[in-house]
Amino acid sequence: MDFEVSDRLSLALKTLPKAPGIYQFLNKKNEIIYIGKAKDLYSRVHSYFTHDETLSDKTKVMIRHIYDVKLILVNNETEALLLESNLIKRLKPRYNIMLRDDKRYPWLKITNEDFPRLEKVRIVSKDGGKYFGPYPKGNIMAEIQNLIRTVFKYRTCALPLTSQNVKEGKYKTCLDFQLHLCDAPCIGNQSSEDYKETFVHMEQVLKGNFSPLLKSMKDKMISFAKEERFEEAHQMKEKIILLENYKNHTAVASNKVRDVEIYTYETGEERIYFNALKVVNGCIISSYGTEVAAKTNETALDLFTIAIIQTRNRFRFHSDNIIVPQRLDLPQDYVNQIVPQRNQKEYYKLLQLSHHNALFEKSDRVKKATLIDPERFSNKVLEQMQTDLHLPKMPKHIECFDNSNIQGKFPVASCVVFRNAKPSKAEYKRFNIKTVVGADDFASMKEIIYRRYSRLQREDKPMPDLIVIDGGKGQLSAAMESIDALGLRDTTNVIGIAKRLEEIFYPNDPYPLCLDKRSVTLKVIQHIRDEAHRFGITFHRNKRSKGTIRTQLTDIDGIGEQLAQKLLLKFVSVERIRNATLSELEDCIPKSKAAAVFNHFAEM
Repeated sequence: MDFEVSDRLSLALKTLPKAPGIYQFLNKKNEIIYIGKAKDLYSRVHSYFTHDETLSDKTKVMIRHIYDVKLILVNNETEALLLESNLIKRLKPRYNIMLRDDKRYPWLKITNEDFPRLEKVRIVSKDGGKYFGPYPKGNIMAEIQNLIRTVFKYRTCALPLTSQNVKEGKYKTCLDFQLHLCDAPCIGNQSSEDYKETFVHMEQVLKGNFSPLLKSMKDKMISFAKEERFEEAHQMKEKIILLENYKNHTAVASNKVRDVEIYTYETGEERIYFNALKVVNGCIISSYGTEVAAKTNETALDLFTIAIIQTRNRFRFHSDNIIVPQRLDLPQDYVNQIVPQRNQKEYYKLLQLSHHNALFEKSDRVKKATLIDPERFSNKVLEQMQTDLHLPKMPKHIECFDNSNIQGKFPVASCVVFRNAKPSKAEYKRFNIKTVVGADDFASMKEIIYRRYSRLQREDKPMPDLIVIDGGKGQLSAAMESIDALGLRDTTNVIGIAKRLEEIFYPNDPYPLCLDKRSVTLKVIQHIRDEAHRFGITFHRNKRSKGTIRTQLTDIDGIGEQLAQKLLLKFVSVERIRNATLSELEDCIPKSKAAAVFNHFAEM
């Protein structure tokens, strides 16, 4: 690209999620110049800045004016398509020339008549009818109509069919009756009540409650296949696929949710991350997200209430109803609050969508803050750890110990080092246990703690701010024996973490500290413990592997480590050496040594 990317845009590109949604490009005046949809926001937005040769001239011109990008997350690609259309029609961005028309997406309508009809409309009216949609792709709606037409029998004529007209015998049957597509209620073959029962089932299918129908269709498909009616089975399979695709039909638009605002929030440190959605005529037309920080002692609910009032005033939102996660202290005549329950699917799904965007607002701002000032972010983590663990200072330098052995064989230990809550792998240490015989984890821990910190004392190097022992009271007590022997108890902070319940133990304190499972402090300690375990296990496996080689080959008279390595380089494994012929062995090592190896394995 032969233009400069703004710092704001560069930062936004680094924090894009791999999720479906809408992206809005803004210029330096904070004007929206382009709106697009994406199944994967990360890949789609990045494509504008990585594939210059494939872009149109119009797009290249547009990119030169991009200063920032804003996002709205949705549940799927269909929702993204609908929301894109709604926003483009409302905001009319300069570079969205393809979708600047006033096209209305079609709906399916069940008419309000004695003998209802299913018809396609583009305008939703308050006429008592029931509307389903809109359908962003007309071919999907047409196939849904065809599917319903196949499953259900109903009239397609526009006759003013009333119970009175039927009684008076004003009508005759049409071709649909002859083709078994309609049971001819026009001549009294079907009562109004029976006919409407068909539309009750049809309405359930259009709402998405089609499990019984799917099961019936799958049974028919299997039956057709067994009877070798493969063409009919294939046709039924296509209808099943069509119906299952229909299950992904968007809930962004709804005939039940006409004009409403949705507000949610996610809590942070002395702040909330706020999201607002505006729905008009069943479609989302606007989304707004921000961060609201506390000034004095406001609670999260106080901030949430303030954010709602300010947002409604700023954007002139004046819906009579708002959807919120819990009832707020607002004047009764100000707005009607709806706190949806799980059985209120239309409202509850919109509430979840808004909360999904609030969560993204939080993660996006945290990621950007981390990229802008990583030291400030790590200091926040360390400050929280200092508070939670009751430490005299921030634990900028942490060391964690773990030991490994199998029934006392190949005992090893590991020490991992974290600085500013991040691994410092160059400082990791491995220990071979030297003074302990057998499987004695406590004695092994005592040895490595003494060796590690006696050396730091000799070399006059600084001690860590926090020492973490992988284990409970026993391991911690063993470590403290070495700490006391070195005179470090009053100047060093030591804790143990028990694996089973993730409890934190302190020296000489019988009661453990139980941290919140979601706390950043526990997550950092778990990370350190897991890293020490991983590092120690890797070292133990390598040592055990080498020890196994020494046991099987170097136990042979006349075979030392050098010859053992030479054999392994040629034959790869001990098993292949065992199965080698004498001449093959002689090609690798001296004849006398080869005979010794051959005879050793032959006698086994």
